[in-house]
Amino acid sequence: MIKKIQSVKGMPDILPFDTPIWWAFDVKWQKLIESYGYQEIRMPLLEDTALFKRSIGEVTDIVEKEMFTFQDRDGESITLRPEGTAGCVRLCLEHGLIHNQIQRLWYKGPMFRYEKPQKGRYRQFHHVGVEAFGLTGPDIEAEHIIMMDRFWKETGVSELISLQINSLGTDTSRKAYRALLVEYFSKYENDLDEDCKRRLTTNPLRILDSKNAKMVPLIQDAPKSHETLDAESLEHFEGLQARLKESGVNFTVNPTLVRGLDYYNRTVYEWVTDRLGSQGTVCAGGRYDNLIEQLGGDPSFAVGFAMGIERFLLLWKENGFTVETSIDAYLINVGLVPEQKSLQIAEKIRDAYPSLRLVAHCGGGNFKNQFKKADKSGAKIAFVLGEQELSGDSLGVKFLREDRPQESVKMTELGVFLNQYFRGSV
Repeated sequence: MIKKIQSVKGMPDILPFDTPIWWAFDVKWQKLIESYGYQEIRMPLLEDTALFKRSIGEVTDIVEKEMFTFQDRDGESITLRPEGTAGCVRLCLEHGLIHNQIQRLWYKGPMFRYEKPQKGRYRQFHHVGVEAFGLTGPDIEAEHIIMMDRFWKETGVSELISLQINSLGTDTSRKAYRALLVEYFSKYENDLDEDCKRRLTTNPLRILDSKNAKMVPLIQDAPKSHETLDAESLEHFEGLQARLKESGVNFTVNPTLVRGLDYYNRTVYEWVTDRLGSQGTVCAGGRYDNLIEQLGGDPSFAVGFAMGIERFLLLWKENGFTVETSIDAYLINVGLVPEQKSLQIAEKIRDAYPSLRLVAHCGGGNFKNQFKKADKSGAKIAFVLGEQELSGDSLGVKFLREDRPQESVKMTELGVFLNQYFRGSV
């Protein structure tokens, strides 16, 4: 027997009963992002490996452990994108979209990280990302947060999710904070796990992001980023908080929040939940003013965030959201000529009522078998097309979920009938 080929580990299929909630998300998201005036971009899945090493940081978990990197046939090192911000900046620089310009952009698509697959965490996952360039104040950060606060409310999950914010300050204050952390954690080096010991010499801020429960007491007592925060960054951070309060957005200042990417400065934030186990971060972002210069552009201001679609969908379903997936009508054909005409008639039905979810029977079979399939499909009504209906330019209508006698409807009156029957519900 030939061995069946399975999907690649950690790269799940999305099945027919799952796709409706993805469509529902797309509709909600598209409506939201357009209302804020953001423009969509689409980036390739593959990028030069150097893009991520230079932007994310060579001593981050993503670059050290999680990237899908390989050589192409020309010997060039390329990587499946592990996140979207670096590729967005590359796109903007390559096409001249940043210098002396303000841009509000968004994107959506799959990302790839070699991680242990678990609930809400996959090797192929999907993000929506939002980025803004050329804006220096805390107002743009507040807009991003307010935007997502609106999204949580519109999708009904706002009670399941909370906002944490922090400021890392400038490069200078971040270096000073780094020195404080090294001094502090060095005293407890014997209590650090292997990951944290490695980070102590490479990227001590990442110790604060440890998911090891044994590290929590040490992390809680560690120096806080505000101890080294410069006056300008403090004013910026206070400005953000004031705007969020004015807009009624609840938040908590988390002084140990650093994010897992090296390019952040000043504001960082995360929307978190306790409903998804260890994968509690649903949406996260912040300011990254230095990244554009790191990637070869002129200095500019930048801020953005990304949301994990799979994690949001899990939360949405956890909160009871469902999508109606059954079809509305099933077209039965009886006889040779009606069978030949069936698909043509189906198109006329769709012309009359474009939003109707209609299945036209294919594959032959007598009336009884077709009727069983119509009933099994979940359709509310069955259209019957036979010789008599063809000659009278009409359709029979059987009501599958109601105790009503069959009717005959002229094709010229079909749109009126459907509009009255479904009352705009489809």
